[in-house]
Amino acid sequence: MPPVFAHGRLRLYLLKLLDEAPRHGYEVIRLLEERFQGLYAPSAGTVYPRLAKLEAEGLVTHATEGGRKVYSITDAGRAELADRSGELADLELEIRDSVSELAAEIRSDVRGAAGDLRREMREAASASATQVEDESWKAAKEELRKARQEWKEQARRAKDESRRAREEAQAARRQAKEAQDRAREEVQRIAGQLQEQLAKSGGVLGSLAGAWLGGTTPPSAAGAGAAASAGAGAGAGVRDDAGAAGPQAACAAADWAEDLEPSGDPARDLDRLLDRFRDEVRDAARDHGVTADRLAEARRHLAAAAARLGTTFGPGA
Repeated sequence: MPPVFAHGRLRLYLLKLLDEAPRHGYEVIRLLEERFQGLYAPSAGTVYPRLAKLEAEGLVTHATEGGRKVYSITDAGRAELADRSGELADLELEIRDSVSELAAEIRSDVRGAAGDLRREMREAASASATQVEDESWKAAKEELRKARQEWKEQARRAKDESRRAREEAQAARRQAKEAQDRAREEVQRIAGQLQEQLAKSGGVLGSLAGAWLGGTTPPSAAGAGAAASAGAGAGAGVRDDAGAAGPQAACAAADWAEDLEPSGDPARDLDRLLDRFRDEVRDAARDHGVTADRLAEARRHLAAAAARLGTTFGPGA
């Protein structure tokens, strides 16, 4: 295995190949061989166990097509690729550099082999000048020609791969920076919205309950009947809230839900008012959050409202 795939980086490159398109194991092996210009071909014993481990980690999945497993990347695999985009760009550069180094070694080997071949040919020519044009000499010249052609082809492919690697790495870094900038702007926008919501969050539940209570003191327990007994513990809370709300709460009660046109059926209109009250309380809780203190205050307001409405609809109303 090339040094560039040390420390588990082969699994990262396998995720990249599967992110490009779903592939079966043999295709993954062939693509790796192509990326290394035929200078490195991973074995099935290297690739398939790593694909199985990626699948066990939930990063890839497979489907059977024509009796073969076709692997596809999952959302979790794409998330890991996004998190390690910078490392993947560096890995691409290292692969291209590794290919260039291997090509340089091949060129050196070819040069050495060509030098040895020329030396052997000179020795053979000096030993027997009369056999210059025999079949062995022709074969030696053909081997030399093929070696030179192979060296030129390897050098050209290594140069093209190195250039593509630089371009892809630059594009990957640029995309990663753009993604970071967009994420930073989104966080700043959400933070600004949160600050605005927090600034408006004070007393929302209290205001809604105060609007229902109308800023007045509930009737006495004697006139309330069974409803007043059920809400006796909340009576003081009603007086405190009403006193705190004052004219503002009374004004809110007068204007609240005035957009609901009467239907002619008082029971139905009551249901509509209760639906409106429930929706506004839920919206306020969702927008500004529910804490233990706010829940306790909301319970107090609701208990007071229940006691007052029980009096309103009780037998003595």
